[in-house]
Amino acid sequence: MPTLDVCVVGEINLDLILYGLPKELVLDRELLASGLALTLGSSSAIFAHNLATLGSGVGFISKTGGDALGKMALERLSVAGVDVGRVKQAAGRTATGLTVVLPYLNQRYIFTYPGTMFELQYSDIDMGYVRSARHLHVSSFFLHRALRPRILDLFRQAKAAGLSTSLDTNDDPENKWDRDLLDVLKHVDIFFPNDREAKKAARTDDLSQAINVLAGLAKIVVVKRGASAAICRSGQEQCSLMPPSVKPVDDVGAGDSFAAGFIHKFLTGAKLEDCLAFANVAGAYSTTKEGGTEAFRDRAALNNFVRHHSSAKAGS
Repeated sequence: MPTLDVCVVGEINLDLILYGLPKELVLDRELLASGLALTLGSSSAIFAHNLATLGSGVGFISKTGGDALGKMALERLSVAGVDVGRVKQAAGRTATGLTVVLPYLNQRYIFTYPGTMFELQYSDIDMGYVRSARHLHVSSFFLHRALRPRILDLFRQAKAAGLSTSLDTNDDPENKWDRDLLDVLKHVDIFFPNDREAKKAARTDDLSQAINVLAGLAKIVVVKRGASAAICRSGQEQCSLMPPSVKPVDDVGAGDSFAAGFIHKFLTGAKLEDCLAFANVAGAYSTTKEGGTEAFRDRAALNNFVRHHSSAKAGS
């Protein structure tokens, strides 16, 4: 019998977020920020942390540097209940990755030093540990330069072992969106793109057409759309739901929290519409504090938020 609910294979780094930037970012000037947050970052780690906080049993496979950033990231995951015993430390001098996020007007600049996320490779993965789970999740497809040539093998083996699978590509920094992704999607049960990622992956500017293309590959396509209605498509069936209305503090990691909420509910055998509703709640809750995991560190507030919005849905 599986001993884990979800095995996450992916990258790990911290996020440094600077708030209150001036309206004009002028080169060669010392510009001041009014606030900062140093928090657990990376799509995979945020997903794992928040999924564990929701109550799923989560194991994590990754690689860090032997530095303070890596130690802090692993500590945050461990406190949340994630098993980090299969996270390896790089033998060389490569440091743990770091992402600098600059919220600017209603958008944000994102700068990432990849560090060890470029070094995780297939030989670092304990496949017996993967097979001990019910579900495999992989994030940041295009950042896994050493692992990417074998990601298809990883998904094939997971499916052969009876696991369900999910993938969140995130952005392609090179903006190529090569076709190897489509081969992997044939072995993906749940694909979590946002609007732009769905269009890029399907090579179309029309979201409906993109969903049609992607739904012919992955079994379920769930499009993350921020404050707009999220879309879930399975075969010819499609539903869309608006997220709860909140006053957002920060939307960093909201999409990863959304995916965590969906998978947590999916593994209980819930209907897809209920999975989408819970994903919306998790994603909205994530935006109530800085960074992708800070809100989830307050379990009492999380439980109250979930109860309130579950009651609101039941009463609607």
